[in-house]
Amino acid sequence: MSERQPEGPRVVTGGAGAIGSVLVERLLRDGAAVEVIDDFSSGRPEVLPTGAAASRLHVTSCHLGTEEPPGSAFRGAGEVWHLAANADVRRGPENPKVDLTSGTVATFQVLEAARKADVPRVIFSSSSVVYGFPTVFPTPESYGPLQPESLYGAAKLAAEGLLSAYAHTYGIRAYIYRFANIVDGRAGHGVIYDFFEKLRAEPSRLEVLGDGRQAKSYLRTEECVEGMLAGVQRASDKVNIFNLGSADRISVREIAEKVVAAHGGTARIVYQGGDRGWVGDVPQQQLSIEKIGRLGWKPKLTSAEAVDRTVEELAEARHLPSARKPSGGPSRRRAAP
Repeated sequence: MSERQPEGPRVVTGGAGAIGSVLVERLLRDGAAVEVIDDFSSGRPEVLPTGAAASRLHVTSCHLGTEEPPGSAFRGAGEVWHLAANADVRRGPENPKVDLTSGTVATFQVLEAARKADVPRVIFSSSSVVYGFPTVFPTPESYGPLQPESLYGAAKLAAEGLLSAYAHTYGIRAYIYRFANIVDGRAGHGVIYDFFEKLRAEPSRLEVLGDGRQAKSYLRTEECVEGMLAGVQRASDKVNIFNLGSADRISVREIAEKVVAAHGGTARIVYQGGDRGWVGDVPQQQLSIEKIGRLGWKPKLTSAEAVDRTVEELAEARHLPSARKPSGGPSRRRAAP
């Protein structure tokens, strides 16, 4: 059921990140005022919108988890989009406090600020890693028990618990989105970006963690934003949980071959072996998207098409000879959802 859009500014934590910046563009285009909170550890100020719409954009630098967010940013807000998090899952084992601080503690701080300001709803970017190593594919939202294999996944699951508790205790409506792999040329992390960086350092050899048979679902940022908006606009339970991903998956081997092809196709691919890339990695992932599909949303691109578009954007940004230019219109890297 559709509900009336809230009045007041939209708060977006992590608004200078790959997903956050696309969301901010969309919210501004829809006429909302937007309060961005970001520590710019991985987000970049240059991806935030400029021009006339930017007059309705206010940006605050704040390291959530170690600093409390300013209450003034939440005052009168219609909703909070909490996207800020540790951007690199693999950092967790090196420093176990990273995900606790930037994930769980930061979520508590955001929820407290929202509660004190009487913000009616909070939208949270969770992850497929909360499922751990599932035995059911595609994996539905009802799958359990949830046993994350990474500290990042544990922090996301703890944050989901906090959102549920705040929803039932204080009446905040919660929207929780469990993402597949979200890709975009803006992102400064992830397997595609990592492969480009490895080939920049060593053009003749691409080292791939694992055996290349790891296979996961990939979704473009603009489609991710559309999926989140669809759930927020059409679902009205106290706690709303949705998977967001594509309807298929693609292997790491295929991605490596696509990235090597973008670099001229001469680099040798070397696999390090094992069934996963790093401690905590979930090598096989395929989410069920039937629940969000019943609200009328489905991705337009397959996982391979999402990867192809992202490879093209990264190749173009690096001025590789193989990069194909988009045929007319704005750059796909800056395309609005």
